[in-house]
Amino acid sequence: MQYVNLGTTGLKVSKICLGTMTFGSPAWRDWVMGEADSLPFIKRALDHGINFFDTADMYSVGESEVVLGNSLQKLGVKRDQVVIATKVHNPMGDDPNQRGQSRKHIRHAIDDSLRRLKVDYVDLYQIHRFDHHTPIEESLDALDGLVRAGKVLYLGASSMYAWQFAKLLYTADRLGLHRFVTMQNHYNLVYREEEREMNPLCEAEGVGLIPWSPLARGFLTKNRPKGSAGATVRGKSDNFAQSMYKEEADYAVLDQVSAIAAERGVSNAEVALSWLLHQRPVASPIVGASKLEHIDAAVKAVDLKLSKEDLSRLNKPYIPHPVLGHS
Repeated sequence: MQYVNLGTTGLKVSKICLGTMTFGSPAWRDWVMGEADSLPFIKRALDHGINFFDTADMYSVGESEVVLGNSLQKLGVKRDQVVIATKVHNPMGDDPNQRGQSRKHIRHAIDDSLRRLKVDYVDLYQIHRFDHHTPIEESLDALDGLVRAGKVLYLGASSMYAWQFAKLLYTADRLGLHRFVTMQNHYNLVYREEEREMNPLCEAEGVGLIPWSPLARGFLTKNRPKGSAGATVRGKSDNFAQSMYKEEADYAVLDQVSAIAAERGVSNAEVALSWLLHQRPVASPIVGASKLEHIDAAVKAVDLKLSKEDLSRLNKPYIPHPVLGHS
């Protein structure tokens, strides 16, 4: 495994981050695995040298955090050996104050996440989306307080418009508050709209990218033939993916991924992830896994070098897309 600095911080993270949305409670989504089935995946990631794990309070309504915390404890992992990221924003109950980024919700949400994860701090605490209903000064001050209290080491954000993220960054600077060091954005070979404004903004500001859905919900691994809802349990029920990756040009990109994978004797996942790791300022794509070999393929991608010709072939079929993933 190779390790990189997370943005301009001194924190070292593996170039692959294991996402844990597939771990939690099957009652939340039919493709989610319970704790017993999830533990081998976390062990496999650790065995490969992956030290970066991403979750969120809303995944399985908290159960994903429980599974991650319990698994790391059962495996005897020392706290200083792993980087744990979680998120706040989405509803965690029916009460109107159990959501968003108000000072009140952030205060309760971090304590709940720490309890579920069985830790006394998280390395990276991320706002899951932009909050249109809370003054950003309130949210930033509340998040800054968590850093100063030692409950959070670094702050991050997830999908939003570049102007919104720029506003958050300059407001933090203006108020002398801790600023965001990462952006977890929707970015892959068939969704590259982030290259217009968000990626250049992050590179200029020293913000590291940790993209979600780097394999386009499995689309880039050929899990959804043309005209099909999908070949997997998740593919068949994932309306989000079915609404995003469906254009003729998307399949043209997939054809190039498959062709290069065949030529190089590697998997589609390795090619797609390697392409992403060639992009600036990507630090660590967040990879989900429902089979152990998914983790193996992701790790292999770290050492796969694509030629300029390969990159050109992968880039060429892309066409502009509507903005997707900000809500």
